Amino acid sequence: MIQLTILKISGYGPWTLTLGSDREHELQILQASLYQQLQKLFSEKNCLVFLNRSDEFFVVSNGLGLKEHIEIQKTLEKSFEVNLTISIGFGESPFHANLKAFEGKENKIILDKEHNIFGFMSNGSDSKVTIMHLDVDDITSKGRTNSPYEISSIIFQLYSKMSKYFLEKNSLTFFMGGDNFMVIASDDGKNSVQDFITMIKNDDQIFLNCGIGNAHLCRDAVKLATKSLDTIREIRDLGKEKPEIYELSC
Repeated sequence: MIQLTILKISGYGPWTLTLGSDREHELQILQASLYQQLQKLFSEKNCLVFLNRSDEFFVVSNGLGLKEHIEIQKTLEKSFEVNLTISIGFGESPFHANLKAFEGKENKIILDKEHNIFGFMSNGSDSKVTIMHLDVDDITSKGRTNSPYEISSIIFQLYSKMSKYFLEKNSLTFFMGGDNFMVIASDDGKNSVQDFITMIKNDDQIFLNCGIGNAHLCRDAVKLATKSLDTIREIRDLGKEKPEIYELSC
C-alpha cells in the first residue's frame, strides 16, 4: 500500500496576472523556492517530493499522518503569498493512489477545511514503497558528438517514452535532472523494467542502468535505489560485466 500527497498552488493562473507582464522571473524564483521548502519539510519526515509541474508536486508520504500534513501547510502559509491545496490518496499502486487523491479533491472529501486538505488517509498498515532509479549509461560519450541542447532533446524523448510505458504499468515516472529518472513503481512496473531497458536499447541505442529500492518509507526506498545504482557503477568501474538492474530491500 502506498500513500501519495499532491500539492497544487491554488488560483495560480489568476494570481500570476496580478503581477503584470514582466513576471516570469518572479514566477521562476517562487517555484524554485517553493520546491526547495517542500523538499526540506517533507524529507525531514522521511518522504520525498517529486516535481510534477512547476505549480504541482507529488510526495510519497507513507507514514505521514494528517497532523504532520497540517504542520507543513502552516509553515508554507507563513512563507509564501500563494496558498496550496493538498490532496491525499492511497492504493495498491502509485497510479491508483494518485486517482484516489484526485477523487478526494474533486468530490471535496475534507480532511481539514482550515488548511485545504482533502482526500483519504492510509491507516499505515502494509506500507510499501518501491522506487526505481534509472540513468543513461555513459551519457558523456554522447556529449562528444551532440551539443548540450541535442543531449537534452534525447533525454526528454526518453522521458516521454518512459512515462508512457510505466503509466501503463500503474507507475509514475519523474525526471530528476541530468540523465536521472525515478519511477514510483507498482509490482507490475518493477517486473517490467527489464523489458523497457531492452526496448530502449534496441530502438534507440540508449543503454540504461536501473537501481531498485524497496522499503516501508520513501526516503529509505530512494536511498536503497540509489545505492543499487551506485553498485552497478562500481561493478562497471571494476571492469566486470555489470548487471543492468540491481535491487535492495529493507
